Amino acid sequence: MRHPGLKLRMAVVGAILFAFYAVVAAIAYAMGVPLLLVLLGSVALVGVQYKIGKWSALRSVGAEEMPESGRWGDVHRRVEALADDMGIEKPRLMVADMGVPNAFAVGRKGAATVVVSNELARTLDDDELEGVLAHELAHVKNRDVVTMVIGQGIASIVGIAAQWLVLLTGDNDIADFFLSMIVGTAVQFVVMLFVLAISRYREYVADADAKRYVGSGEPLARALEKIQRGNENPSPSGSTTRQRGGRGRGRGSRDQSGGVNEQVGALCIFDDDDRSLVTKLVATHPPVEKRIARLRE
Repeated sequence: MRHPGLKLRMAVVGAILFAFYAVVAAIAYAMGVPLLLVLLGSVALVGVQYKIGKWSALRSVGAEEMPESGRWGDVHRRVEALADDMGIEKPRLMVADMGVPNAFAVGRKGAATVVVSNELARTLDDDELEGVLAHELAHVKNRDVVTMVIGQGIASIVGIAAQWLVLLTGDNDIADFFLSMIVGTAVQFVVMLFVLAISRYREYVADADAKRYVGSGEPLARALEKIQRGNENPSPSGSTTRQRGGRGRGRGSRDQSGGVNEQVGALCIFDDDDRSLVTKLVATHPPVEKRIARLRE
């Protein structure tokens, strides 16, 4: 059985999330909301989050279709070979100016998109870039993006339900309104902690899969080292230097510190590596040093 650790963690976290959801559904049903409406509303919310999340992630970095000329042609061929090895359809490939070397995947198997930054293509050697591409395809194969969206959807549903519970059981005044906002946010945060814990472990799994399909963990390990250095020293704001054969508009993908914005950062192969106590709890990625060490074991 592949990745038994992930399967066990998914079973535990899935049971916890289902318990949260079941409590919300039971309360809604007890208050007179039809059970069918609760179920349909939940599915609709997750579906909307999935569609809007994918669209906004691509738009936020100004992603454009990846050409099939120059070095990008080699990227297309490598992705096609990796996708064939993994037994998935070749994803749509796009390129963007992010200001930092990075890459991310969105969507599901059969309708996925992988975005590569121009900065990443300029920074990495061919085998290192292949390691990154294998990592992103592993996320697609393992349905990581869909899993995260479902988890976030449940967290949103539970948070909204907590808000309404406070409002409906209180005096419906301004104090209850602010209290409901605080309670809803706190409850959603607690649920998201379980989702984020799985997200961090999924990065290890995607690294392991990339190592397996590339044949060695060394290319991806070197890539992560270069990506970390590139994120510590991002390109000047507004840079639109272009990779040969590529295009880029640099449309708002960076925050003021030079890194990718928070929404896209959660999807990327590398996110902010600040490791204070609080950020360890809410981080979407494990420490890059641990990832590199595992890849080189």
